[in-house]
Amino acid sequence: MTTWQLTSVTAVADITPTARTLRLALPEHIHAMPGQHIDIRLTAEDGYSTARAYSLSDVRETRSVEVTVERLEDGEVSPYLVDVVEVGDPLEISGPHGRWFTWPAGDDRPVQLIGGGSGVAPLMSMIRSREVEAPHTPFSLVYSVRSPENVYYRDEIRQLIEHRRMDVHLIHTRVAPVGSVRPAGRVTAAELAALTIDSVRSPTVFICGPNHFVEHCAKSMIDAGHDPTRIRTERFGE
Repeated sequence: MTTWQLTSVTAVADITPTARTLRLALPEHIHAMPGQHIDIRLTAEDGYSTARAYSLSDVRETRSVEVTVERLEDGEVSPYLVDVVEVGDPLEISGPHGRWFTWPAGDDRPVQLIGGGSGVAPLMSMIRSREVEAPHTPFSLVYSVRSPENVYYRDEIRQLIEHRRMDVHLIHTRVAPVGSVRPAGRVTAAELAALTIDSVRSPTVFICGPNHFVEHCAKSMIDAGHDPTRIRTERFGE
C-alpha cells in the first residue's frame, strides 16, 4: 500500500517558458538516491485524486527535495504544479521510488549522461550529487534540447562548461544559438560516438527522455561498442 506524506512548497522557480522547479520541505528525513522519483498526488474537492511521477532533480538534502515539472497542456497534474502552486502550499507525495535508474553517489567509475528535453532532470540530481561527493569522478553530459530558451538549469550548466568541471555538449534540435557552428537537428549516432566517453573505459550510461530519443540513443551506444548491461534507461511518452 502506498504511503503518502504531506510536504510544503518552500520555493518555486520558472526555469523555461513551460517548466518550473519546486522545492519541497519534508516532514521527516529521507535518503533519496540520485535518479529516483516521487509521486505527487492532487485531490479535488469532490474527492477525485490523481498522481504523477516526477524525477528528483536534487537529493543533496535529507529534509527537502526538488522536482522540475514540464507543463503538458492536456495534463491533469503538471498545469497545476507549473501555473498555480505557490510557496506555502501543501503537496502530497510518496517515495522516493526506483532503484534501477540511480547513481550510487561516491562511485568513482566513469558516468555518461544523455538527456532529452525534461529528461535531464534526474541526470541533474546525479551531477549535483557528484559535485559534492565525488567531484573527481569522470562525468560527461550530452543534452538534447529544442532551443536555447528550453535549456533546463541554464546557469548551472553554463558554470559546468566555463569551469570545465565536466564535459557538457548541448545539441539543439529546433533552433540553434546565434553563432553556433552546428545547425539545429537531432543528435546522430556518429555525434554520440564522438561526444561520449569511449566504450573502452566502460562507463555506466544513463539515458532519459522521450521514447524515440531513448531508443535511438541506446541503440547508438550499443553500436558504438558499449556493453548493453551498463546502459540504463528511463523514458516517458510524448
